[in-house]
Amino acid sequence: MPQHIASRPMRWSLLAAPIAGVLILAGCSAGTDDGGSTDDGAATGFSIMVAAANDADDYYAQLAAEYAEEAGIEIEVIPYPSDAYNTQVTTQLQAGNAADMMILSPGTGQPISVITLAEAGFLEPLDETSASLLPVGSEVQYQIDGETFAQPTALTPVGMVFNVTAGAEADIEYPETYDDLLAACTTARDAGKTFTVLAGGVPFNTGLFSQLISATRVYAETPDWNEQRAAGDVTFADSGWRDVLDDIVEMNDAGCFQDGAAGGTFDSITAGLGGGTSLTAAVPGSAAASISTATGSELNVQAFPPADGQDAFTLTGANYAWGINASSDDAVKASAQGFLDWAAEPENAQHFAEISGAVPITGIDAETLLPSYAPIGELLSSGSYTSIPNSSWPNPAVYDALGAGVQGLLTGQKTVDQVLDEMDAAWDQ
Repeated sequence: MPQHIASRPMRWSLLAAPIAGVLILAGCSAGTDDGGSTDDGAATGFSIMVAAANDADDYYAQLAAEYAEEAGIEIEVIPYPSDAYNTQVTTQLQAGNAADMMILSPGTGQPISVITLAEAGFLEPLDETSASLLPVGSEVQYQIDGETFAQPTALTPVGMVFNVTAGAEADIEYPETYDDLLAACTTARDAGKTFTVLAGGVPFNTGLFSQLISATRVYAETPDWNEQRAAGDVTFADSGWRDVLDDIVEMNDAGCFQDGAAGGTFDSITAGLGGGTSLTAAVPGSAAASISTATGSELNVQAFPPADGQDAFTLTGANYAWGINASSDDAVKASAQGFLDWAAEPENAQHFAEISGAVPITGIDAETLLPSYAPIGELLSSGSYTSIPNSSWPNPAVYDALGAGVQGLLTGQKTVDQVLDEMDAAWDQ
């Protein structure tokens, strides 16, 4: 099947789903006889599956379109809703009909994590150019026995994306401390808004929100907490992770989240943050740029407010990576690696960061940060951040226990003790 760039304009939508016509193109997968391959890898088209929280998340397609025009090939970009993406990737890889390339998560903590999939034989080893982009200290999240199995796309700060315009309507500035945050929740309610919109029915988002809080509650003081947990020196139950979950329960009781937050979806975030009915959401910082462009509102990226006696700390890292399907034919894999080599060139890495609302994988430079990152610019420049914690958790079950456990906290069906015990049990399994 001929490959092609989806050419329709990407629009801001309250439905976080691709058009149905794009979904059926998933059958155009690796290893087909009519996938556009030739003996010349440089002239071979390929397909890429990506996650899209909304129709404005078209930066992967933009980058692919630019390379396709320059290289004279056809590339098919296949978007899936973020809340279904992990299942689509793993199901299609296991069935042998996945795309030639896909966006993955580093490490071992999710079903689509690089090391997990590489150990299962699903990913093709990449070249030295890809290896040269790995952030120092993150090699174990991408490499096995010296071979590199994914190329990071960019550095992606994760924070509380704050709708400044909606905040001004409610006479709220972003709070400096956790106590200020609780007060802001009441003020927001009085103004007919909520402080935070949460996709409480999507474990990925409840887990991400929890990890953002953990930056100040756990990793600012104990940056090697994951290593200590692996050594058996600490547990979730007897550490700052208890403070993380206690904060979520307190925020829920204080009315910080939208009504029905336990059943919230990514659509809830799109509608609440984009529509200005909620002031913040815990999402990748790139959402600030895409929502600003789509709505005309001013948004920026903030760290979760520290508690008394704590310093501000945040999350950032190479949270997304390109991987090549090991079952694609050789010409397709060579062409896909050619695209990755091109994306690694400094000017292209900078361009991707600009269109995706991220930070170039080539490094953090305060002078080139997007304006939306100004509130956390000093934290990024000084290194006051940790990578996404679950990237180095030993298996996806730990993150599943966290994400599902937070939903149980929101509904009252679980206690903090239960969630922490389940996380410890999942780590030790």
